[in-house]
Amino acid sequence: MKKEIKKFGLIALMLSLTTPVWAQLSDFTLDNGMRVLVKEDHRAPVVVQQVWYRVGSTYEQAGKTGLSHMLEHMMFKGTQNLAPGEFSKIVSQLGGQENAFTSRNYTAYYQVVGKQNLEKVMQIESDRMRNLVIEDAEFDKEREVVTEERRWRLEDQPRSKLNEQFNATAFLNSPARNPVIGWMTDIRHYKAQDLRDWYQKWYAPNNATLVVVGDVQPKQVLALAEKYYGHYQPEKIPQLKPQIEIEQEGLRRIELKGNTQVPTLQMGFHAPSLLTAEDQREVYALSVLSSILDGGESSRLPQSLVRDQQIAAGVGAGYSATDRLHTLFELSGTPANGGDVKELEAALLAEIEKLKTTLVTQDELERVWAMDEADHVYYRDSIQAQASILGSLVSVGLPADTLDNWIENIRSVTPQEIQAVAKKYLTLDNLTIATLYPDGKDHSNLKPYTGRL
Repeated sequence: MKKEIKKFGLIALMLSLTTPVWAQLSDFTLDNGMRVLVKEDHRAPVVVQQVWYRVGSTYEQAGKTGLSHMLEHMMFKGTQNLAPGEFSKIVSQLGGQENAFTSRNYTAYYQVVGKQNLEKVMQIESDRMRNLVIEDAEFDKEREVVTEERRWRLEDQPRSKLNEQFNATAFLNSPARNPVIGWMTDIRHYKAQDLRDWYQKWYAPNNATLVVVGDVQPKQVLALAEKYYGHYQPEKIPQLKPQIEIEQEGLRRIELKGNTQVPTLQMGFHAPSLLTAEDQREVYALSVLSSILDGGESSRLPQSLVRDQQIAAGVGAGYSATDRLHTLFELSGTPANGGDVKELEAALLAEIEKLKTTLVTQDELERVWAMDEADHVYYRDSIQAQASILGSLVSVGLPADTLDNWIENIRSVTPQEIQAVAKKYLTLDNLTIATLYPDGKDHSNLKPYTGRL
């Protein structure tokens, strides 16, 4: 331990001191199949409750994209026991915070309240698990809100629009090609019954995980969970047919023009996730590779392309290791001072080629390890972050302790493994490139979005 403290200084010391009693995780399953995760954190008299449903945009079919997101909106529109808007009003009166979010892999609802109010938010959250009321009039109004949200978030935002079309080009038969919010033509043709059917199909206790983090005792939380969620009957959850993306066999490229002053470049290589990889070692190597390229100001891309060559105003790399399906290893950038986007593209590809021909250094690996260890410490500062990480992992089928084992796994990655995944996955035949160019039009008449997100 002394050697590690000397190498990483305060970061390693902080890591060694951040495994107190509150880090303990309790894992229960109710008789109806609902999973309950409880993590104690007694630093403040606060608690977060999150309910995660294993359904998101990658569960949807053509013609009904965005149903998971639309249902998230409707979950605030009333139940058999609560009037529309009453749920949010109750949480506000308790002095708490609440919201929800939908992704490709799951839909989640959360509240952050004083620990004395946990039972109340559990009562009202459990109520809308099975007692939601979707009235035609409320549905019609909310569908218009979602169409406006789509216009504001995607159709009036050139970079978001580029990303949407980039995904639809990179993925041909995987549901990962569809936007979480859904395609506009699908949204406009939703019927209230579509939402009722989707709710009945997926919002069941045996398709949900309750995550509670904060100043609580596990047995107390379990008793409350049994009281409020335990009486619901399990449902037969549909088994999805495999939707495996076909192998890409050549470079794909799209160009888009929009309301922007400078061009933008987005690039992506197909890559496995922890769920889809035949060898999980490759996933950890890709994660380290991503951090070597774009893990702080001293990483390769900002150092080389922004400061040394000065051809990029901004540049980045990203890779999600925990997607439910195959994912993308992405690069992005904006040329500096109205520069040539083709020059930036060539420079990014040149950085990829360096990874294939020259092994990364030990200093680079140690910087990545230190950075990830620091992130591991900082996420524990927030009970919301702790709960969100737990919920997202188990909702895609990963072990709850995946993050706890993350440091050990990336520390074992070798320069040779990084070079091997670069050669295997970061190839031109596996690459999709999307470029956004200015359209030269006047867009001053665009109106801001005013609805609830």
